[in-house]
Amino acid sequence: MSDSVPQTEIPEETAEVRPEYDPAAPAPLNVPRSPTGNAEVDAQLQRLADADHLATDGHIEVYEDVHGGLRDALTALDARPGPPAPPTRHPTTTPQRGPSGHTIHSYGNGS
Repeated sequence: MSDSVPQTEIPEETAEVRPEYDPAAPAPLNVPRSPTGNAEVDAQLQRLADADHLATDGHIEVYEDVHGGLRDALTALDARPGPPAPPTRHPTTTPQRGPSGHTIHSYGNGS
């Protein structure tokens, strides 16, 4: 008899498998995102989190999508309806003539 404890082999399928370190593997950046108060912008910022789970060559698609969405949100701000612009006469329109045949000038004061 021996004083040593017999060693039992661990089958390969139950052995702990440690993944190799891969510096190019996707890794969350955990960048905090604060709400802006604009739902469209907040949705685009949340979309950036999708890049956390992609390899670096997949980031460009996410970044281009977010950039396009933010550009559209800014364009929408410029396109919001405001008060109507005052009517202007095109400079090439035919001048109006009064009863005596003279050109009528309008300088914005009703005369």
